[in-house]
Amino acid sequence: MTDAGLRHGRASLGLSFGVQGVAFALLVTRIPAIQDQYGISDGLLPVFLAAVPILAGAGSVVTEKLVARVRPSVVLRWAQPLVLLALLGVGAGRELWHAAVALGVFGLAVGALDASMNMLGVSLQRVYGRSIMTGFHAAFSLGGIAGASLAWAGARWEVSLLASYLPVVAVLLPAALVGSRWYTEGKGVAGKGAEGPEAGAGAGTDVDSGSAGGALSFKLLLPLCLIMTFAYIGDSTVSNWSAKYLQDVLGSSEQLATVPYNVYMVTTLLGRAVGDLGVRRFGAVAVVRGGSLLAAGGFAVVAVAPGAWVGMLGFTMLGFGLCVIVPQTFAAAGRMFPGHSDAAVARLNIFNYVGFLVGSPLVGALGDAWSYRGAMLVPMVLVLATLVYARAFGPEPARYGGGHERPRTADVG
Repeated sequence: MTDAGLRHGRASLGLSFGVQGVAFALLVTRIPAIQDQYGISDGLLPVFLAAVPILAGAGSVVTEKLVARVRPSVVLRWAQPLVLLALLGVGAGRELWHAAVALGVFGLAVGALDASMNMLGVSLQRVYGRSIMTGFHAAFSLGGIAGASLAWAGARWEVSLLASYLPVVAVLLPAALVGSRWYTEGKGVAGKGAEGPEAGAGAGTDVDSGSAGGALSFKLLLPLCLIMTFAYIGDSTVSNWSAKYLQDVLGSSEQLATVPYNVYMVTTLLGRAVGDLGVRRFGAVAVVRGGSLLAAGGFAVVAVAPGAWVGMLGFTMLGFGLCVIVPQTFAAAGRMFPGHSDAAVARLNIFNYVGFLVGSPLVGALGDAWSYRGAMLVPMVLVLATLVYARAFGPEPARYGGGHERPRTADVG
């Protein structure tokens, strides 16, 4: 694999992460408009919202089976356009069943997309021989900021969902299809070329997988699954409750209450932009421990904040702390099971949606039954639990790819 091929593969995968960030943000930030367009009742809305991550988990399970027969790049090449078309379908429909079908397709396709993107990221990192995963997730954060900004503009000027989504899909769909020509997968751990017809078969072969003893063991993967869940419980707490918390608990204005999530997204982007440098210098274990402590500190500051601006400081800390955990968890799964990294990533990806499903209802129930200040201590404790499992993130093996020497990539961008 040439250096130019690696650079093109890395750029095209970064584009894919960015496109996904735009699409996801455009969906979740226009939920009130979706509810109004379809006349979805407040009682039925949680069912629709819960169905998306549940179906995404199912999509990730299907992808694990699928990549035993085809390359992850093939799955990604078709899943991303499907996500964009499903988003367009959400904007174009009028009947309730239209929304159900479009959101169902969106959920299944997102599961396949998230799994296959991270499979390719882990595979490329193996070839590079150094941390690059956090950079891909930085592209997702950048796309999320762009998508949220477009959604804000659409809401501000009362633009219909279809009119908001159609120009975005018209630009991103061909860009994603063209970019998919350069998807690149790392050299297979069994010595198969990544660009050959069996490049995706690593998930289904009996190759030595280091600490896994030649098999994908859920017992060994479980600590990373818990960490993924805890991270997304923290993330969903910020995305779903930061505005309400600032306004109802800390007494901010409605306008100021919209700021914490934007600050969180920006700090997530900044943290991920430099996260790989931190991993290369200090190691993944140290970076994840530092991120966990910073995120836990952020939740503590939010819980005791006397006013809105101190609360804002807490949400800023959360962005810098949580941002490194998810990409490094995927990378750790790839190192732990180099012979079965695709399957490990697909299974780990399911717990992304578990955390998303659990986080918001958990904080809401505790807030109603106890207090919202007290509820913020629960994700704080869960994020601190990451410290118990931090050893799962390293040390990085001296060899990559089940016995192949690390390639020399000093000149690779």
